[in-house]
Amino acid sequence: MIEIASEQRVQPQGDAELRLLDIVGSLASDAQARGRAPVTLDSRLEQDLGLDSLSRMELLLRIERAFGVALPEQTLVSAETPRDLLLFIDRGAPPAAIASGERRPLTQGPSASPLQAQTLIEVLDWHVSVHPDQLHIYLYGDRDSAEEITYGDLRQGARAVAAGLVARGLEPGQAVAIMLPTGRDYLFSFFGILIAGGIPVPIYPPARWSQIEDHLRRHGGILANSQARLLITVPQAKPLFVLLRAHTEALRSIATAAELVACTGADSHVARSASDLALIQYTSGSTGNPKGVSLTHANLLANIRAMGKAMQVQSQDVFVSWLPLYHDMGLIGAWLGSLHYGMPLALMSPLAFLARPSRWLWTIHRHRGTLSAAPNFAYDLCARKLQDADLHNLDLSSLRVAFNGSEPVSADTLDAFIARFESYGLRREALTPVYGLAECSVGLTFPPLSRGPLIDIIEREPFVSRGDALPATASDPRAMRMVSCGRPIPGHQVRIVDTAGREIGDRMEGRLEFKGPSATSGYFRNPEQTRKLFHGDWLDSGDFAYIADGEVYITGRVKDVIIRGGRHIFPYELEEAIGNIPGIRKGCVAVFGSFDPIGGTEKLIVLAETRETERQAHERLIHEINAAAMGVGGVTADDIVLAPSHTVLKTSSGKIRRAASREYYERRGLRVRPAPAWLQFVRLGAAAVRPELRRHVRGIAALLYAGYAWAAFVLVAMATWVLVALARRPAFGRRACHGAARLLSRLTGIRVGVTGLANLPRTPHLIASNHGSYLDAILLAAVLPPEQRYVFVVKREFARQRIARPFLDGIGAAFGERGDAKQGVEDVAAVEQAARNGVFPIFFPEGTFDRRPGLREFRMGAFLVAARTGLPIVPLGIRGGRSILRDGTWFPRWRAAAVAIGSPMAPIGDDWAAAVALRDRVRVEIARLSGEPERVA
Repeated sequence: MIEIASEQRVQPQGDAELRLLDIVGSLASDAQARGRAPVTLDSRLEQDLGLDSLSRMELLLRIERAFGVALPEQTLVSAETPRDLLLFIDRGAPPAAIASGERRPLTQGPSASPLQAQTLIEVLDWHVSVHPDQLHIYLYGDRDSAEEITYGDLRQGARAVAAGLVARGLEPGQAVAIMLPTGRDYLFSFFGILIAGGIPVPIYPPARWSQIEDHLRRHGGILANSQARLLITVPQAKPLFVLLRAHTEALRSIATAAELVACTGADSHVARSASDLALIQYTSGSTGNPKGVSLTHANLLANIRAMGKAMQVQSQDVFVSWLPLYHDMGLIGAWLGSLHYGMPLALMSPLAFLARPSRWLWTIHRHRGTLSAAPNFAYDLCARKLQDADLHNLDLSSLRVAFNGSEPVSADTLDAFIARFESYGLRREALTPVYGLAECSVGLTFPPLSRGPLIDIIEREPFVSRGDALPATASDPRAMRMVSCGRPIPGHQVRIVDTAGREIGDRMEGRLEFKGPSATSGYFRNPEQTRKLFHGDWLDSGDFAYIADGEVYITGRVKDVIIRGGRHIFPYELEEAIGNIPGIRKGCVAVFGSFDPIGGTEKLIVLAETRETERQAHERLIHEINAAAMGVGGVTADDIVLAPSHTVLKTSSGKIRRAASREYYERRGLRVRPAPAWLQFVRLGAAAVRPELRRHVRGIAALLYAGYAWAAFVLVAMATWVLVALARRPAFGRRACHGAARLLSRLTGIRVGVTGLANLPRTPHLIASNHGSYLDAILLAAVLPPEQRYVFVVKREFARQRIARPFLDGIGAAFGERGDAKQGVEDVAAVEQAARNGVFPIFFPEGTFDRRPGLREFRMGAFLVAARTGLPIVPLGIRGGRSILRDGTWFPRWRAAAVAIGSPMAPIGDDWAAAVALRDRVRVEIARLSGEPERVA
């Protein structure tokens, strides 16, 4: 059901507002039969609540009955929000006032909702205006007792820091680096920078002083790139100022949070907009030098809201996190997400978790935590290392979502964690593998809520040699287990492309690209890397992946994958296998390729930490590492380096820095004598010729087929257009289109199967079908009997096109308006009359389509026509159209398609409620016939 936002219930503005919101909420419940959405005075009737032109017409009728008023016709066209409707009801405002789009500023009263907030500052201001004393964070330090921070505390502390920043000369739009551990100072500093008009740049303190040289080199580059004017850090780091200044001329001063608060200065609050930068999130640098991802307030809020919608987050949830605040999953996913939704956050230090991992689980127990997140290694650590005595009376039954992300997710770890903690109340459905990246703020793909992990078992040889993820049997000892990371979050899209940038089909590995409102506009002051990031309006994730049944499976970082003899070796899989060898430090193995200038080949290098020092122990480890390499990749390592603890370099989030490890290896000359160059060329060349030749042949064949298919389509379409447009007889036009569609199917080799033809009644009826591709109309024309008086209902915009209009008139097409509410009502009435006259209308109730799988919201036109005429609707499901020709691409693929026809469904009644009920029944059947999943948005 649709709910009135809780913020509206805190301090209602008046009886008229509440009555109106009740009416809108009731109708929106019908329109959004699949999900929940808050209803506020500023909710957009169509975009937010799913009310199309016909639904808005029903809304006006209900308002007129409830308020006893006669609303002008212009209301149907102009009103965009419930607040606009109030202007007509209460004030009798002219249409021009509505069209101006005026909105009450968010900060004028507590009746506003964070959903209308344009910036993070507005989100905080809203909470302070409504419930300043409500608890925001339980902050845990070294002890088990927590410090409590309210929304009022956060803003007060942030304003004090902001005043200190302004007193030190910070100007709007300048960057400020934060190098602080988890604590009050970090929280206050982050929002203090925003309030002062600055841009926060989180960086992490050095984990070990033994790596201070590498730490300064990396962070000196960050400070130089961001042109940070000031660094907020701990007192112990202040002596580093001189060294840091050597890397950046822009850095003016270094200060602690206490020093900033002690500065005397006026309260500062710089107005910011949604398009302003809210954060420069430097990538972890696991595959190379870190780059500053530019993220606006709009990016962050879009991501937070999309993730919250996917996981149905509410203020009653409790988030428990030990993730560092300098990392996007801890900063955006845990803290800022909790702030937006008004749920308590139990916040621990990462060091507290590493020192005693059980504290994470006991904090979930103590606060009845419902949400938490961690990288894969944390789940593995808890499953392997915790003793039963540490877990006595532990209760994890409150946990409904446990995100596993930030690094590759291991199926074995998921199994081990579930097996270990099911007896402590953990539900398997709570484990939620996810995928995200800084370039998309933080989250990109989430699995369905409460689904639990989905494991895809695939054959190893086809995958490592060709990138084909073919299903394998569970008994296959060499099979690979890949973990699904779900589907794109609402409003976002992904695709898989080959090396030429062409989209490829299901179960084929390629580069994952994405787009959506959370996506960055580029890297801060780095135009070269920004150009590499974008491919048109798509962004390159830098990851390999494949899609199966709409689910995304991440297979590895592009820069990490090692190619030996045409075979792909995935470092993470080999690192995990080597980490399980007794004597090797688990999680402290780096596998990477190193170019050999003598042989001109890429060598497979293993850098593994061990505490073993005896020669015999080293010989045993080398033998077992090579055995593991043969088992995983079918090759042995060219060089194995057994190193002492803390040798393998890692990012701030614990990922292996393979590129840096490669530099470490090559800089120190830790090499073995390579085989003769001629032997390497012969060996690698023989192994690589066949797979490379297959890839090229497959790419050329796909390109030739696309060209041939378009040539066939153009020729058949031109001939059909001439016949239909000149004849101008719908009966002839239907037969011509049927023959042309079947001919095109034969010419292109696209088989179109059909089931359920017997379900089509001879008496008048309507057809409703899912819509996933431009090919859908052609597929229906090929299978539906031409002797029936079927008429497509198409977008009215086609009626204004010189080429399309004669053809559409020739087949007797009907037109429906989507944008103009008044015209849309008139068009439905016209289709209704045609149906009464014996025409069989064909509707695509989704109205349009995009590349994402899943059914969109259904518009009400078809179901109102059915209810008013009493005619049944025949549900129809199309499979395969999207795979042949996906939205956003003109590159057709050779695939099969199928059309399934369901049993007729008659309306029960002739009013709006009957139309809504019919829509819901038809939608369920179309989803079953088409195999399309439900979409959150």
